[in-house]
Amino acid sequence: MFFQDLQKVLRQNIREYGMYIALFVIMLIFAITTNGTFVSARNLSNLLNQTGYIAVLAVGMTLVIVIRHIDLSVGFLAGFIGAVAAIALSRWGLSVYVAIPLVLAIGAIAGLITGFPVAQLGIPSFVASLAGWLIYRGLLQLVTEGTGTIIISDPGFNAIGNGFIPDIPIGILPETHKLTLLLGVVAVVLFIMSEISRRQKQEAYNFEVLPKEIFVLKLVFISLLIGAITWVLASYNGLSWTVVIMLVVVGIYHFIMTQTVLGRHIYAVGGNPDAAELSGISVKRIVYVVFGSMGMLSALSGILFASRLQSATTTAGTLFELDAIAAAYVGGVSAAGGVGKVAGSVIGALVMTSLTSGMNLMGVGIGYQYVVRGAVLAAAVIFDVATRRASK
Repeated sequence: MFFQDLQKVLRQNIREYGMYIALFVIMLIFAITTNGTFVSARNLSNLLNQTGYIAVLAVGMTLVIVIRHIDLSVGFLAGFIGAVAAIALSRWGLSVYVAIPLVLAIGAIAGLITGFPVAQLGIPSFVASLAGWLIYRGLLQLVTEGTGTIIISDPGFNAIGNGFIPDIPIGILPETHKLTLLLGVVAVVLFIMSEISRRQKQEAYNFEVLPKEIFVLKLVFISLLIGAITWVLASYNGLSWTVVIMLVVVGIYHFIMTQTVLGRHIYAVGGNPDAAELSGISVKRIVYVVFGSMGMLSALSGILFASRLQSATTTAGTLFELDAIAAAYVGGVSAAGGVGKVAGSVIGALVMTSLTSGMNLMGVGIGYQYVVRGAVLAAAVIFDVATRRASK
């Protein structure tokens, strides 16, 4: 009975669970082929830091694709904003507390500019954002052509991409990051409480819920996974500020998309824009909100990348937009619009980054890496189409 229920649940929720299964399989394969190096504390920490700036972009891109649009400008916008941040810190003498809000605001304005022809003139987002791709690439070249790479020496800014959260000064477990362990325990407790609360609400309204045994299995599996990752990171340097920022962004956008009217309106516009307009939802306003949000997250991505490199380069942002789009699709967003979860986009980003990291450790050539990543993206889109057809 248990295995029959498990098979039924997996079949009915294959879109949601498929990405997690794929990530688990990929990590298991690389753990075996690299003799454990892939799942070492140092590599996992580096992997999460490398995922940060793509995951932030993927969160915004998920919203854009949900409303049936695309934004190709985000890569070079991130690179350009990173260069502006570097100039603000190194040449204008601004403090990090002034420079970061400034460039985030510039990113939001840039996103609104990209969204204007889409919302007001009905121009396809592909064309509008392609124009932005060219413009921001040109601006990046212009602001860096005089000096080339712009070195960032501000320690506070550089800590965003390279620093770790401080530890609790307690004598126990001297070689373990105690604060990271504590946060991991808190995360597990909050996860269990939220899942139980959601299940109780679903039962109160007579919604279908998971069988009790499978629900408990889900809680145990995810709790053990969170605990294992936390323990591995705690044995190294703990949580990095990049991971903290990524988790905060995911938490905020997950709340917006699942618990607010704005989130419901975004899904409604993606499901059927005409019906959403007739029901009183301003589609133009939603387009502006989503593209403005995308611009702000592009700026945040540029900050994370520039901070990690401790510099702004002329090639920063190259192919970021394709990585973000791939992460969103692999994470379960539907090409038809109206379907997609913020948490899924982060899993998709982890899948794509894990592929790159694992193949680098195996010594696979860059050409083969692009082929594999392209095949994974194609498989994700085919999977989306197949599951949508099967559900009809």
